[in-house]
Amino acid sequence: MDRYEQVIELAKRRGFLWKSFEIYGGTAGFYDYGPLGSTLKRRIEQIWREIYVIHEGYMEIEAPTIGIEEVFVASGHVGGFSDPLCECKCCEEAFRADHLVDDIVTCADGLHIKELDRVIAENGVKCPECGGELGKTYEFNLMFKTNIGPGSGRQGYMRPETAQGMFVDFMRLARFYRDKLPFGATQIGKSYRNEISPRQGVIRLREFTQAEAEIFIDPSNKEHPNFQRFAATSVNLYSDEAQDTGVMESMTLSEAVRRGTIAHEFLAYQIGLTDYFLKRIGIASDKLRFRQHKKDEMAHYAIDCWDAEIETARFGWVEVVGIADRTDYDLKAHASISNTELSIYREYTEPRIVRSFVVKPDMSKLGPLFKGKAKDVAEALKLMRQEELEKDRITIIIDGEEAEVPKEAVDFTEETVKISGENIIPHVIEPSYGIDRIFYSTMEHAFEEEKWRTEEEVDEDARIVMRFKNEVAPVQVAVLPLLTRDELIRPSRDIKASIKRKGLLVAYDDSGTIGRRYRRNDEIGTPYSVTIDYDTVENNTVTIRDRDSMKQIRVPVDNIADLLYGLIYGDSEFESAGEAL
Repeated sequence: MDRYEQVIELAKRRGFLWKSFEIYGGTAGFYDYGPLGSTLKRRIEQIWREIYVIHEGYMEIEAPTIGIEEVFVASGHVGGFSDPLCECKCCEEAFRADHLVDDIVTCADGLHIKELDRVIAENGVKCPECGGELGKTYEFNLMFKTNIGPGSGRQGYMRPETAQGMFVDFMRLARFYRDKLPFGATQIGKSYRNEISPRQGVIRLREFTQAEAEIFIDPSNKEHPNFQRFAATSVNLYSDEAQDTGVMESMTLSEAVRRGTIAHEFLAYQIGLTDYFLKRIGIASDKLRFRQHKKDEMAHYAIDCWDAEIETARFGWVEVVGIADRTDYDLKAHASISNTELSIYREYTEPRIVRSFVVKPDMSKLGPLFKGKAKDVAEALKLMRQEELEKDRITIIIDGEEAEVPKEAVDFTEETVKISGENIIPHVIEPSYGIDRIFYSTMEHAFEEEKWRTEEEVDEDARIVMRFKNEVAPVQVAVLPLLTRDELIRPSRDIKASIKRKGLLVAYDDSGTIGRRYRRNDEIGTPYSVTIDYDTVENNTVTIRDRDSMKQIRVPVDNIADLLYGLIYGDSEFESAGEAL
């Protein structure tokens, strides 16, 4: 087995990950998190919340996982969130057409469907499963479609990302933060993408968890107030230029901003924060890099975008976080479709005399024409530019339908006015974390198989250990009575209760030899095991075993809960915490 298979085998056996719907044969793109996997995932999410909500101050919201169609029309998902799909005429398996020609052409993901059909035909590409002939390529929208309400209902979609809920709630969020930029909101939750052929375990799922922050900033000021926190942090940068040479650079974030490698401080700060988070949960620094989107792959709305990528054994470098400056694209798009102004008033230090373009809808004409929708029509007209109003036909979108406004129903002019401020549309910095991919990467980087044995351990060829960081480990302490005797079981249960009261997740295990119990806890990544023996009965002390070094210390029972809490969450050193054995 390669490392991926070893990790997945352990994950299934020890209750981290299980295939969904297993008794019915399962289906690709879905996984269940078992007892230990669910706990590990929550610990990763909680550390993310601590960083973004508590320390950065970006409060969390929770929006529906189903959205109405207009939301995804504005976001561009209805019109452009698709992959090129072709199906085998024999076995009817579906495939990403661009993936089938990856080895034939470069940048296959940018080819039009007709070009993909041409490449497939000219090169005789066949079905990878049965060798059959492939059908014509077509665009397949990745969103799950649904109806809201009975009958045909209202068209809706399962959200493909958590971001849109925060854009739709922008005005409410602005009031919550008293209209003071910068401010941000976070959300952790499920997203859904109807992937064509997910074949990479939890790396590519149809239902997955995202943790996203949308940080709204003044477009005229992209200097981060706390940039010095990460200015000297050195990160592995795989810039657009570096990808042409294949040479990754390590540099400080201040140097990257000064050289223009990273667009500005706000973006660099988020790269530093992402680097801090991933290393804190156990990602190896030499297997972490930040890759810049090349110019031909950069989203049309982005000034700059970087992906945090983690090196894995089977899949190579895998994107786990996307960090982008989305400019004002999202707020403008939602403002246009909803006919709602999404902006913030910024007051000047001194009033200014300016020439202002003013639109004056004539309500006496709009009222009879549009009746109850006249006010919405007027607001939509006020958002239009002069060149749009000077066209032969003035058209607007109201409730998803196009309507024509007579030219005599609207006037516009330029006026000289004294203003004290202006409405601005903030830019958005978005770090978007794929929790499931981070979960798997954390497991793979923690996995270690030691090809040796010691006399104190059971007689096996290797010790498998998950070297989770202490605060990430799903089970933090194991309580192990040396023997299943009442005189040892009673104090063991008392010790377990005292550790639980401290808020630590503790497991009790009295099954099998002490060596095998150590091994079981090593496999699930338990940092510390507490052994209760006859010395406990005589002098009220216990043995604590460290997972990584397998060293043991003897400590009094009285303060054991505080001691263990300090080892897991504090700065306590294991070997100085008690008498070495």
